[in-house]
Parts: sequence; structure tokens; C-alpha cells
Amino acid sequence: MSVQPEITQRDLRNRSREIMDAIQGGQSFTVTRDGHPVGQLVPLRRRRRFVSRQEFATMSRTAPGIDIDTFRTDQDATADAYADDSYGR
Repeated sequence: MSVQPEITQRDLRNRSREIMDAIQGGQSFTVTRDGHPVGQLVPLRRRRRFVSRQEFATMSRTAPGIDIDTFRTDQDATADAYADDSYGR
């Protein structure tokens, strides 16, 4: 496991552009104040919003089958039957 480099609060303020560029490139940092860790700066995971039709079809071929009766039973067991009833809670 790699250790995240530490940067001081002052470094973050004075070198923010450089640090943000590094984060955008995948680097993570631990921010310190008075020698104590106070937070982490980590890159956000980038997720695609859409999957192509072909990719969806490929993934669907290997997905496990769903038993509709078991699925419905699971839904009934976990769903709030009276979601709009504010007094039933």
C-alpha cells in the first residue's frame, strides 16, 4: 500500500494549482495543519453515465437469471407498504 504524500495547509493555499493538477492526474494527498492530518484530497472516480446498447447486451448475456416470484417477495419484504402514511411510523 502506498503512502499518500502530506501537504501543509500553507502548501495547499500557495500551490493550489499544482496540487489540483496532480489530483486531476490521479494523485492523492493528506492535508496537515500544525503537523496533524486534517483531511484528504483524492481524485473523484469518473463514471460513465451511459452504456452502449452493444455493451449492455454483452453484459446481460452473462448476468444471472432472476426468479420473478423471489424478486417480488424480496420487494414486498423490504418496501414500505404505506409510504405516504406519516402517522404509521
